[in-house]
Amino acid sequence: MNRKDFFGRCFVALILLWLAAIPTHAQDTGSPNQSLQPPPTADSLAKWHEVFTYEVRYSFFELGEVKVEITSDTLADGNQRLRLQSIITSNSSVPFVGKEENHYTSVLGISGSDLRVHEFWSDNVDEENYRESEYVFDHDLQNVYANEKGESPDTLALVEPASAGHALLYFTRLTAGVDTTVIFPVYINRKKSDLTMNQTTKTEMREYDAFPDEVETYYAKGNTDIDGPFGFSGEFESWYLADDLRVPVEARVNVWLGNVKIKLIEYAKKRRK
Repeated sequence: MNRKDFFGRCFVALILLWLAAIPTHAQDTGSPNQSLQPPPTADSLAKWHEVFTYEVRYSFFELGEVKVEITSDTLADGNQRLRLQSIITSNSSVPFVGKEENHYTSVLGISGSDLRVHEFWSDNVDEENYRESEYVFDHDLQNVYANEKGESPDTLALVEPASAGHALLYFTRLTAGVDTTVIFPVYINRKKSDLTMNQTTKTEMREYDAFPDEVETYYAKGNTDIDGPFGFSGEFESWYLADDLRVPVEARVNVWLGNVKIKLIEYAKKRRK
C-alpha cells in the first residue's frame, strides 16, 4: 500500500471509531436512563440540512479536514432517502501525509424512527479511483454485498443495524446523552467487526471554534475490535453538544503515533423545505 492509500484508510478508520454509537435498533446491554432533554429521532434529524467541518490534529500537526453534509434527499418506495457525504482532504504540507482527497457516501433510508443504510461507497478523488469500495445492504434478504477493488466480491450475513461506518455520524446522535452501553456491527475490509459505546449523561463545558462561547457537551467512551490501519483500535472518547440535535463536536482516538484529536471548527444548519 502506498503512502496516499495508507493515509486515506487511516482517516476513514479514525472517523469509524469516533462515530461508534448506535441507533435504536442496536443491541443494548444496559437500561437507558433518559436525560432531561432526550436525544433526537431519525425523523427529527432528517428535517435539518447540516454541514460540519472538522479539523484533525496530531500534537502540533494539522493532518487535514473532514467536511460532512447531507447532499440530497429523495423518495424510494414511499420512504425518505438521504445522501450523506464526507469529504476528507489532507494537509499536504505535513511531510508524511502528502496530498489526498477522499469522498465517502452513504444512502440512508428514514421512516419515522427507523434508520437504515442502503448503500455505501468511497472515491479516491485525487487518484481518480472511483467506487474504490462499495457495500450494498439488502435488508430484505439480510445480506451485505461487499466489493473492494482488487479483491473478490463477498456476500456477508447482515446483522442489524448494518453500516460501513461512515453513516454512524447520524446513528451515534440517537443515543448520545443517555446512560447506556450499546454495540454496533460495522462492515469494513470485507468483514463484520463490532464497536461498543458507553454513552453517559455526564456533561462538560468545552470550547470549539464553531461556537462563540463555551458549550455544554455529553461525554461518551468506547472501544472496538476493528484491526484498523495506523494501529487504530481499542479505546476512544467522544463528545456531543447537549442540545436537541446532539451535534458531534470532538473525538480522541489512539493510533501508533499517539493521540489524535478531531474537533468541530465550523457548523451550519437550516431547516429543510
